[in-house]
Amino acid sequence: MAADEVVLIVDEKGRRYLARIGDDQMTKVSGLGTIRSDQLREALNGGEMTVGERKMTVCAASLGDILSMIKRKAQIITPKDIAVIVHHCSLRYGSRVVEGGAGSGALTIALLSAVGDDGKVWTYEINDEFASIAAKNVHGAGLDDRWTIVHKDICAGISEEKVDAVILDIPNPWDCIESAFCSLRLGGSFCAFVPTANQVENVYKSLVSGGFSDVRAIETLQRDMVVHDRGIRPSFDMLGHTGYLVFARKMKPQHK
Repeated sequence: MAADEVVLIVDEKGRRYLARIGDDQMTKVSGLGTIRSDQLREALNGGEMTVGERKMTVCAASLGDILSMIKRKAQIITPKDIAVIVHHCSLRYGSRVVEGGAGSGALTIALLSAVGDDGKVWTYEINDEFASIAAKNVHGAGLDDRWTIVHKDICAGISEEKVDAVILDIPNPWDCIESAFCSLRLGGSFCAFVPTANQVENVYKSLVSGGFSDVRAIETLQRDMVVHDRGIRPSFDMLGHTGYLVFARKMKPQHK
């Protein structure tokens, strides 16, 4: 097992805890206390362990487990939007990604998971509090080995070159179009997450005038299905508007 595996612990009442098992003999688990690392590793192989008089189920944490339990300060981009971002930006093992805006680190963690240990993500964040919270969440997810936090306004310029994707969650992404174009490799992808239609229009126009191709804007909606013995129906509680996603690609070597 990897030294920094992240595990999910579930007690008999269904309460959930995350733990990152490192090289230390003891592992701190928020809400439970300190547990021997070898006990967690053994439980991961067998599926159960006992803490005091309580029986616990242990398994490898999924990305969904991690994102649902991170500490939040800023509003996070939801999994339904994250999945579309990863797909449309063609992120895979080894991808190099520049992110603008850390928030609480949910999108950052998903990007780091997608690029694998041979990839790299640079996150530009000017708010020290957001940067600190994101850093703690990324560390807790065991993914900080492939991540760099850059304390700089991304609209002032991007230092990285020939990256596979530039993904922005900032109030004014249109001010970063030129920098994004220069930073991307030929064929690279751009994405901006914005909450309002007026912002979509501003980003769209800036991308077209900035030399980008394949510009499109989409919105994702999620509706769960209620399933029981007597039948199935759509849930009345749909996860509707969370924001708009504006995508584009760099298909020309330079903008003329």
